[in-house]
Amino acid sequence: MNDPLIIEVTRGTTVESIHLVDIALVDSTGKLVEGWGEPTRPTLPRSSLKPIQATPLITEGIADSEKLTTEQLAVACSSHNGESRHVHVVDRWLELMGFSHAVLECGAHAPSNPQAAQDLVLAGIEPDSRHNNCSGKHTGFVAMARHCDAEVSGYISPDHAVMKRFVTPAVEDFCRIDLSAQTPGVDGCGVPVWSIPLSHLAGGWSQLRARGAGNRLLQAMIDEPFLVAGTNRACTRLMEASDGDAAVKTGAEGVFCGVDVRAGFAFALKARDGHARAAEKAAEWVLDRLGCIDFVSPTVLRNWAGTAVGEVRVSS
Repeated sequence: MNDPLIIEVTRGTTVESIHLVDIALVDSTGKLVEGWGEPTRPTLPRSSLKPIQATPLITEGIADSEKLTTEQLAVACSSHNGESRHVHVVDRWLELMGFSHAVLECGAHAPSNPQAAQDLVLAGIEPDSRHNNCSGKHTGFVAMARHCDAEVSGYISPDHAVMKRFVTPAVEDFCRIDLSAQTPGVDGCGVPVWSIPLSHLAGGWSQLRARGAGNRLLQAMIDEPFLVAGTNRACTRLMEASDGDAAVKTGAEGVFCGVDVRAGFAFALKARDGHARAAEKAAEWVLDRLGCIDFVSPTVLRNWAGTAVGEVRVSS
């Protein structure tokens, strides 16, 4: 295996910070073909798991019976900015199911996009659960609860039918891991979060591409990259840059996953210090290596006056 990928942050001619990144790269069958650092390190996938968590919408027939749109499937996989289009898709989906945003158990926070947050302030509107970056995923969970005639309340509990019957088994199936001996942690939006080796997480992404249910969700993400993240976000930017060749998804604490939908190679990575800037640059590097995007130049860092003062780059 290779050493960890090194991401350097410079200021002038000085390397000011260094990030170490562990990466697992698997083929279309999920077999580890290359690694950097510790490719099997246990990792909390956080939001990079969302497309796998959404697969029951397809496998249980919910998407077909409810005639879910590409927009709805994309937002179910998203960590969105809370911009107006994101909120509209979530709100309309809830409305069609006969629910208000009060049913969502993800909690409320201001939109991640600064302009969207400012617009709410200027309008005198308090943010609610629809603006939470995980509201699309949670709306998908509500759809699962409604589909199986389970009580919607408490759907975030590991013992609720949504998690116990659908979501956790999907994670085990796609990532080829037995979670029965684990006690899950709690993700930022309240749902269970499991520890999964990077190589298995990458394997789960390869299985998304290999199976019809996962492939349908990946295609929705590729078709609607803005809904997966939003303005100035890495997931949206990288999928747009790949021109349909890759689907990617970030996760909190420096996690990033993706798959080359042409050949099936998939990756999962984790910045050891949890920094998103390192994970994003490493994801660009992997996608370039796979031929999904053109060579990525260093990211220029600017001060408040707009002067270029340094860069974020992969160490040579």
